Amino acid sequence: MKRSKRIAIVLVTALVWIGASYAQEEHGTDTSKVERKGRAPVSKDLLKVTLPKPSEATLSNGLTVLIIENHRLPLISLQFNLSGAGPIFEAANLPGLAGITAQMLREGTKTRSSLQIAEQMDQLGASISASAPFGDPATVINASGLSDNFEQWFVLTNDLLLNPTFPGDELNRLKQRVKTQLRQQRANPNFLSREAFNKTVYGSHPAATVSATNESIDAITPDMLAKWHQERYAPQNAILGITGDVKASEIVPKLEKWLAGWKKTDLKELLPPNPKPAVSKRVVLVDRPNSVQTTVTLGNIAIDRRDPDYVALTVTNHILGGGPAARLFLNLREEKGYTYGVYSSFAAVKYPGAWRAGGDVRTEVTAGAMTEFYREFQRIRDEKVPSEELEEAKRALVASFALSLERPAELLGYAIVRKIYGFPRDYWDTYPAQIMVVTADDVQRVARKYINPENLQIVAVGDAGRIKPIMEKYGPVEVYDAQGKKIGN
Repeated sequence: MKRSKRIAIVLVTALVWIGASYAQEEHGTDTSKVERKGRAPVSKDLLKVTLPKPSEATLSNGLTVLIIENHRLPLISLQFNLSGAGPIFEAANLPGLAGITAQMLREGTKTRSSLQIAEQMDQLGASISASAPFGDPATVINASGLSDNFEQWFVLTNDLLLNPTFPGDELNRLKQRVKTQLRQQRANPNFLSREAFNKTVYGSHPAATVSATNESIDAITPDMLAKWHQERYAPQNAILGITGDVKASEIVPKLEKWLAGWKKTDLKELLPPNPKPAVSKRVVLVDRPNSVQTTVTLGNIAIDRRDPDYVALTVTNHILGGGPAARLFLNLREEKGYTYGVYSSFAAVKYPGAWRAGGDVRTEVTAGAMTEFYREFQRIRDEKVPSEELEEAKRALVASFALSLERPAELLGYAIVRKIYGFPRDYWDTYPAQIMVVTADDVQRVARKYINPENLQIVAVGDAGRIKPIMEKYGPVEVYDAQGKKIGN
C-alpha cells in the first residue's frame, strides 16, 4: 500500500509539474498570403522577473552544488553535469564511448545487479537516467523522486555514479541494441542530413561526429568504460543542481558525507580548438534513390554561448525560422505548399556551434524550395525587419521564457547554465529586457554576419538522379551514399 501510494503521488504531482506547453502566436509577414484572424491581444508591458537564486556551495572534493528550494510539492529533482566526460573528448576511433558509459551506469554496481537497480527504482518511485549526447562536453545524470525518501533514492543514484562495474554480459546486450539502432538510422533521411551537415561544417572538430559506428561499438570493452569513468567523472569539473522540497542548510552537510568517496582528480577540461566557419560554398548530396522527398539543410558555424551576439541572433533566428509564425514556414509551407514545415536553429555551447535552416520538401519542388530559402536569407540581410514583426517576435520569445519559469526543472537548468558560463547572478532576471532592446539594426547586422549565401554549406538528401542538376546551381556537388561513402561528383 505504501508503494502504491507513492506511485500515485508521483503520477499526480508530475502532472502538476508539467507546465503548459508554449503555443506560439501566429502572425503574418510580407511573404504570406494567409490571413490570420482572432489573435489574442499582446501586452505591451515588459516582463519583469526575479528568478529564485540558488544556494551555492563547494564540497571538499571540488563539486559545485546549486540548490533551489521549492516546497510547494513533495518532490525533488537533481542533475549532475559532469563536464569533461562528454563525447567531445572521445578518441576519433571510439565514438560512442561516453554514451555507452553513461547508459551502462544502470546495468550494475559493486553491490547491485541491473535487476536490483530497476526494482529499487520502482519501489522508491524514483527515476534515474544518464546521457552523453554527441557534440556535448558533458555527461548528464538526472534523478527525481519523492522528498520523503530522498535519502534512499539519492544513495541509489550515488551508487550508480560512483560504483558502476560495467558487466560484460550487460554490455554485450547493450551493444546489440545499439547496432540495431545504427542500422535503422541509415534509413532515416533526417539522420543522414544531420550526419552529412555536421561533417561538412565542423570538419576535423569532434562535433562532426553524430553517431557511433559498428566498429567502435565492437571495440568497446568493460575496461575501456571503467577507465573513461575513472578518469572523466571528476567532481572538481562537475555541478550538482538540486531543486524541490529540500533545505539547503540541511542537505549540504549530508552531501559531504554521501559523496565522501568521490575523490578530486587532476583532470582539467581542455576543449579542442574551435571550429571555424567555412569561407566558400560547399554542396553535399546524399543519394536515396527513388526518394519522394528532399531533406535540405543549409548553414555554417556561428557563435558560442558567451558571444555578445547571442541574444540578437536568437531574435533574428526566431523571425526567420523559429516556428510556425516565422518567415520560412509562412513562405514555403503556407504560401507555396512545398512542405509540412521548415525551420531554422542554432547551437551555441562552449564552442561555436552551427546555425542551420532546412526541412523536408517534395522532390518535384526542390528547385522552388531552394529559391525561396535563398530569397528569405537575402531578405533578412537586405531589408530591415518591420517594427511590428520585430515586436511580435520579441514578445513571443519573452512569453516562451515566462512560461518556462513555471517548471522547476527549467529553473534549475537556467541556474546550471549561468554557472557553467559564468554569467552574472542576475543574468536571467534581465533576459527579457535583453530581448526587448534588440533593434532592427541589430537583426540586420547579425543576419549579414552569420547568414551569408556566399559561404553556406548545403546538404541535400534525396534522389540524386533527379535533384543533382538542381543542386549544381549552388556549387560543385559531392555525392555520397547512405553509408557515407563518396560515390562521385
